[in-house]
Amino acid sequence: MNVFGRVALAAVGFCALFSGSSLAGEKVTIKDVTGRDVEISVPVEHVILGEGRQIYFVAALDTDAPFSRVVGWRDDFKKADLDGYNEYLAKFPEMDKLPTFGGMKDGTFDIEQAVALKPDVIIMNIDAKTATEEAGYIEKLGKVGIPLVYVDFREKPMENTEASMRVIGTLFGKQDKAEEFITFRAEQIARVTDVLAKADAKKPLVFMERAGGYSDDCCMSFGSENFGKMVELAGGVNMAKDIIPGTFGTVNPEQIIASNPDQIIVTGANWELYVPGGNWVGVGPGADPKESVRKLSNLMQRPAFTGVKAVKDNNVHAIWHQFYNNPYQFVAVQQIAKWLHPELFKDLDPEATFKELHERFLPVAYKPGYFASLAVAG
Repeated sequence: MNVFGRVALAAVGFCALFSGSSLAGEKVTIKDVTGRDVEISVPVEHVILGEGRQIYFVAALDTDAPFSRVVGWRDDFKKADLDGYNEYLAKFPEMDKLPTFGGMKDGTFDIEQAVALKPDVIIMNIDAKTATEEAGYIEKLGKVGIPLVYVDFREKPMENTEASMRVIGTLFGKQDKAEEFITFRAEQIARVTDVLAKADAKKPLVFMERAGGYSDDCCMSFGSENFGKMVELAGGVNMAKDIIPGTFGTVNPEQIIASNPDQIIVTGANWELYVPGGNWVGVGPGADPKESVRKLSNLMQRPAFTGVKAVKDNNVHAIWHQFYNNPYQFVAVQQIAKWLHPELFKDLDPEATFKELHERFLPVAYKPGYFASLAVAG
């Protein structure tokens, strides 16, 4: 058995049915993040991405040519992260010609188009699992020999990121690169958790607002997972942990006022194609820091934040929303820790960590703009 088989059998994570279209080498049995065992020939050569933003993890493994295997993808990347999309487009103009799909959850996925592209595998986020099963897509694709694989960087990212990267590493024949990434990620998280484990630091109460200003509603947040878990790892108490039972949910403005959080962190990105001229904070690669601070300050004028301690103390921050859906969450953990415990982490530089990630694993150069803070502005 070669290295593909040995690593694949040991890997945590993977799902699909056997793909007859692959020209690749060896059949292996592996398990995806949902626990399904599957046989597949690896490495795969033609891939459909069930979400455009999956390019975040594809690029970390196929660094030199991240679109070389991609034969189609969902149409969300441009709309959900316009700055990131343009950054990749400038270097890889061919990506703009890739066939695009709608989503499984909204019922606009075109299975006939997918079959016509003859992929070796379709990679799908676990949050689309229910819709995928209800539509019978796995069985329909299975009849024509196309496997569907689930990964997860959103529902339980701190639990499933390593497994998901190993899935993709096995699929691509890039197990060594996946393990290198996993090791780097673990080391960077430990730079926060090791310090906190030795310190007797008071944990501030943190309200995480998901996509603040995206709509007029207030306020979307996170339960015990995703950014909620990142806050806990960074030495804070997630205000919505006991309010939201799942990963995502909503907190009433009255609950924010009554809880009086010590820190507020708002997620944002360039959503001009979703909500033109919206109140969202456009943090991301190359974002204008002054504009980010201006829009963040405006969001704090809403009734839910009037008189709240975090606003009075200028402990209000914005962070790139897409950390919630890719394997780079360790950078967010570092930045949140630095905001919550500036004295403990005065020597920690999340920007340098993110830059190193780009230099070692990603095909595009790092551009600052992913973070903003009223504390700095003030």
